[in-house]
Amino acid sequence: MRLYFFCIARAKNLCWRGAKTKSKVMTMAKRRILDRLTMAIIGGDEISAKETSEECIAAGVDPLEAIKRGAAGGMKVVGEKFRNFEIFLPEVMLAADAMKACMAVLVPKISEERKSETSLGKVVIGTAAGDIHDIGKNLVATMLSVAGFEVYDLGTGVSPKRFVETAEEVKAAVIALSSLLTTSLAYMEDVIKLLKDTNLRNKYYVVVGGGPVTPEWAEKIGADGYGRYAEDGAEICKKLVTEDMPPPLPKCIVEGV
Repeated sequence: MRLYFFCIARAKNLCWRGAKTKSKVMTMAKRRILDRLTMAIIGGDEISAKETSEECIAAGVDPLEAIKRGAAGGMKVVGEKFRNFEIFLPEVMLAADAMKACMAVLVPKISEERKSETSLGKVVIGTAAGDIHDIGKNLVATMLSVAGFEVYDLGTGVSPKRFVETAEEVKAAVIALSSLLTTSLAYMEDVIKLLKDTNLRNKYYVVVGGGPVTPEWAEKIGADGYGRYAEDGAEICKKLVTEDMPPPLPKCIVEGV
């Protein structure tokens, strides 16, 4: 009888150790896949990003974890390198394209329930009227998606009315405005004026950025946030929606200066 119980206990112990070893091996394998995804984003390798994302799904890696622990880490490194002048805009654009390829595979695999659980809110983003440039805006939109926002990208040359109407339609929390031309700066101010005129200013945070935009301009027009770099815009939006600061803020939050 004692021998019987000893054998049972020994078998359970071996099974537990075997399961633990198997789990460790699976964890290491998953970590290697996520590391490869990170490197694909850093290297701006669109094909590798797509294939590694598909490998994540096939290996049973949670798509949200793949984004947060794999792809997002890559974009963070790219942002830091760009800020430190270690890489330049072409490399950042390649990384953004790789990120889009990754997100195209992973996001559809996330259930609607989990999306709502993890979403930080909705952001309406676009380039201000009179401006057709979209590189900076696209980078910010990518960083916002990575951060956990549901992004509604209106494209370029967006009128103040369309910004406000879309924000109302989708029940957004943030309106993000980009501009690369000084001639379109006035349209940023027009968005805020329209929000005030329609008694909607206290419903939306307004974040601005772009080549000719300065912290002083952001403060002058009454924006809630200004970011110099793409990751700054995402960080400001996270601050705005997670901290108890109802719009409009008494002072514009400035990042990246």
